[in-house]
Amino acid sequence: MRRIALLAVVCVAAAVVGSAPGAVGAGRSWFTSWAQSQDGRAETAVTGQTLRMITHLGQGGDAVRVRFQNTFGTGPLTIGHATAGPSAGGAAVTGARDLSFGGRRAVTIPAGAEIWSDETRLVTRPDSDLAVSMAVEGTAVPGRHGAALRDNYLTPPGSGDHTGDLAGAAFTATVGSTYVVSAVDVHNTALRGVVVPFGSSVVDGIGSPPGANRRWTDDLARRIVAAGTPLAVANAGVSGTTSAPACPGLPPQVAGLDAASRLDRDVLALHGVTAVIYYYGTNDLAYGCGATAILDSYRAVFARLRAAGIPVYVTPITPRPGYGDPANLARHEVALFVKRWNTCGGTCSGVVDFDTVLADPLRPNSILPAYDNGDGIHANAAGQQALADFVSLPMLTRSGPEFHTMR
Repeated sequence: MRRIALLAVVCVAAAVVGSAPGAVGAGRSWFTSWAQSQDGRAETAVTGQTLRMITHLGQGGDAVRVRFQNTFGTGPLTIGHATAGPSAGGAAVTGARDLSFGGRRAVTIPAGAEIWSDETRLVTRPDSDLAVSMAVEGTAVPGRHGAALRDNYLTPPGSGDHTGDLAGAAFTATVGSTYVVSAVDVHNTALRGVVVPFGSSVVDGIGSPPGANRRWTDDLARRIVAAGTPLAVANAGVSGTTSAPACPGLPPQVAGLDAASRLDRDVLALHGVTAVIYYYGTNDLAYGCGATAILDSYRAVFARLRAAGIPVYVTPITPRPGYGDPANLARHEVALFVKRWNTCGGTCSGVVDFDTVLADPLRPNSILPAYDNGDGIHANAAGQQALADFVSLPMLTRSGPEFHTMR
């Protein structure tokens, strides 16, 4: 038994190494088409049951592979069987293809580790839902992304393997988080890159209608497809997080989830990344960080992205009515830095001025009422669409050849 467990750990380590940026197979035709960064662990354990997580692909392809993470798990996670198939709505699917791990059906992922599944031939389409199902053996507390903004599905504890079920009847419980699954790659020779929006709840999609895939990042992905632009979008937003690592009022639950700490896991570990849209700072100001701490964190992250050959496009900090005068002064200072030469003074590749989109011209420290979801911080569906429409597709497209040349 000990030998089997050790073998599983070795297989996991090999899979993690093999999924490093750039290690995407012949022709570099693997691209991350959906992502939700893990930000903690589930409140309750799962025991001998099947989890069915619904992912939404911006681009499709002729094969898939899936990232399973146990980064925040409290112990080993054993997956006895996993499948992927097109969603038919709710917990139902139209088909289920087996996923394997180094040629094996089952895998044990140690706490703090992750694994990508092997290539599975499966045709997927842009703007479509893909269900990923896994039968968890034994008891584990899975890692999760807290704001799925949709229902995901679980069978009862002890119910066993339902990964091949096409009907959703066995999945009697719903959760508002995404467990274990954190990214899906598609194989598509026509694609040229992946845009990764990176930030806090304003990237995570808070304010958009639940279950509708109407985050501005989703709207941007649809706009990219409609324009025939050969890019995918992978969302790397985590609600409540900051760019700076140590703001005075930082809640304990998001400590260690600052931009620099997340960068390798949530951006650089994805495949085919050709641009990052950096939308951070609203929580930094709310938690008491000033301009100096924010700008120090910006420069550090931007330098690491430049070293990886990935252009970064930065948005100034958007309005928030709860900011006092010191926070608004800091917001102004950060905006001056970002807009300097339209390149953050030479430290970033360009500016995506979402502040101009969202700000009320009569009250520039507040969101335009037509775009406010009601909390004064996050955009509603109309505001999400306005943000997506503002992004320059030619700017993002120009990033692709630069990346592939350097790789």
